Amino acid sequence: MAVLSYQVVQFPNTNIHRCSPLKRHIHYPGGSFIRCGIAEPSGQPAPMGQKTKYNDGVFEKVFMSLFARKMEKFSGKPDKETEGKKKGLFDYDYDSFVDVSRRVMQGRNRIQQQEVVREVLLSMLPPGAPEQFRKLFPPTKWAAEFNAALTVPFFHWLVGPSEVIEVEVNGVKQRSGVHIKKCRYLENSGCVGMCVNMCKIPTQDFFTNEFGLPLTMIPNFEDMSCEMVYGQPPPPFEEDPVAKQPCFADVCSVANPNASICPKLQV
Repeated sequence: MAVLSYQVVQFPNTNIHRCSPLKRHIHYPGGSFIRCGIAEPSGQPAPMGQKTKYNDGVFEKVFMSLFARKMEKFSGKPDKETEGKKKGLFDYDYDSFVDVSRRVMQGRNRIQQQEVVREVLLSMLPPGAPEQFRKLFPPTKWAAEFNAALTVPFFHWLVGPSEVIEVEVNGVKQRSGVHIKKCRYLENSGCVGMCVNMCKIPTQDFFTNEFGLPLTMIPNFEDMSCEMVYGQPPPPFEEDPVAKQPCFADVCSVANPNASICPKLQV
């Protein structure tokens, strides 16, 4: 959100492949490894202007499907290819997940988009989960560092590879930062509005207000990287540099190239 990566493990004498979201190296005598994650020869995200190839496994597909299904009820009409077809748990890929997100965005203003994401996130949790989180993880240095460490494996399906970094929060250096090398969501949507309204702001608000653990996300629209800083309260939207970010005119399908600021950030 050292980079932890997913691995698909081939067990001896079987054809079953499984993904482990928690361990970088898993060894079974006689077994073999297949990287589950980035499918680029370099093992790194593709350069700016190119789309990174991923090899998604069961773990990633499950999360894509769960989130896409929750968001589907807030979306508009599906595209012609999927209209009338009921998708199964493993029928969603990352492109269809992004398509559902884009349909949720359409016809809603900035605040409404963020509220949809909040509702989806709450619906993924058992009753009373935010209160339990507050008890387990009060806003301390330890809690911030622990959640940064968890972000790397569990946000991998959404944002791609990341690593824990040292940051300074209130004058204290701590390893509660997460550097996302090239955000998969921003790369695939190509939309500043979706990045800010469907990811950055609602995620910040959810951790800060629902979980009680401050979080600031700092996307870099020059290279599509991002930093997450646990323990640092986010600034008001009007004071956040993203509020003045223009569209990706060359890659966003709903961009307004004549606007100095992405229209989705103004309403």
